[in-house]
Amino acid sequence: MNDVSRRTFLAGATIATASSYAQVPRANERMRIGVIGCGSQGTAHMRALVKMRDADNIDILNVCDAFTKRAEAAAQLTGGKIVKDYRRVLDNKDIDYVLIASPEHWHYQMTMDAISAGKHIYCEKPMCYSIEQARRVSERVARTPSIKMQVGVQGMSDDSYETANKYIQQGALGPVVLAQIDYSRNYQGDFWDNRVDPDARPGENLDWNAFLGPARKRPFDPDRFFSWRRYWDYSGGIASDLFVHRVTRMIKSLGLTFPDRVVATGGKFFFKDSAAEIPDTLNMLLDYPQGLTVQLISSMANDTPVQHLIRGHKATLQFTATGFEITPQRAYAKEMQPVVHKKTGAEELDLHHRNLLHAIRRNEPLRCDAKLGYYGVVATAMGNQSYRSRKYLRWDAAKQRPVAA
Repeated sequence: MNDVSRRTFLAGATIATASSYAQVPRANERMRIGVIGCGSQGTAHMRALVKMRDADNIDILNVCDAFTKRAEAAAQLTGGKIVKDYRRVLDNKDIDYVLIASPEHWHYQMTMDAISAGKHIYCEKPMCYSIEQARRVSERVARTPSIKMQVGVQGMSDDSYETANKYIQQGALGPVVLAQIDYSRNYQGDFWDNRVDPDARPGENLDWNAFLGPARKRPFDPDRFFSWRRYWDYSGGIASDLFVHRVTRMIKSLGLTFPDRVVATGGKFFFKDSAAEIPDTLNMLLDYPQGLTVQLISSMANDTPVQHLIRGHKATLQFTATGFEITPQRAYAKEMQPVVHKKTGAEELDLHHRNLLHAIRRNEPLRCDAKLGYYGVVATAMGNQSYRSRKYLRWDAAKQRPVAA
């Protein structure tokens, strides 16, 4: 974050710097939460947290958003006090953990500030906007064991993927060669159109500079504020908002880390007149050093799904609504055994928050920690860089960055 935006948005703000403030509450202690970002996804989180309030012994103390109307709605929903500057949330020593549901370009700075303030963190996906930011966060969390950080890929609270990994490690598929998965939608109007709120008045009830933060300075644009996922300044579009859910499942299932090589293709094929900068169709191929390819498929103009498969030489694993099934290849029908796994858990916000609560209170392993979050950012950000540069990229493991292949 540059000095100008820091002065504009955070004039006079101070922040605690001792991460030792993070404590491990006893199981019967009330956990107090601060919410940063009260848009559609933040509201979904707050609704889940309000329902969890009594059973999980939690409370929301502060809510913060650049748009006053959203903050007021969040306060009414949760009973939390409105705070205009997110750093004032972090200064509140009564808060145990923060939910960061801001636009992607803010995730890094807010996360690093939360760590400095000694807060546990639930950060929406992607963990960070860029690979370098994600690396720094992962390293910082590793150096700060008192902090628990959950990344908001809530599908990891479905046990299908860790269970699939156990079967794959045991050889239930034979050598794996290809994994395929999609995340497609079909918009009738413009895609990712969140619709401008006519009540928004920059300088009165909307802090445009607070929204921009570390991003490039621009005149107020309501579409950029309300539909920020459509613009490269604030989001990676399909890759960072949708593919990160899918590729993390495959990374977990297959025990992957960083890809060897990545290539992506696509474009604005249908919504050609859209103001959006991001593509409406995107496809990625990621080669991993284990000797397999992960294929990610998406269109915003057709939602016909692709089967979510992991293809092994001897059997195929297909994820289903209830878990997964392993089916032997015909040539190995006598050698390999079919498997049907009925999942526990689900892709639910309350389960993902509860896992973080248990990690804080009982040191339970996190379902999507900062390291897994880093792997997901590398995969999706490399895909975006390949698409935008029209180049085939490889991962430089020594420098932890993508370079032209």
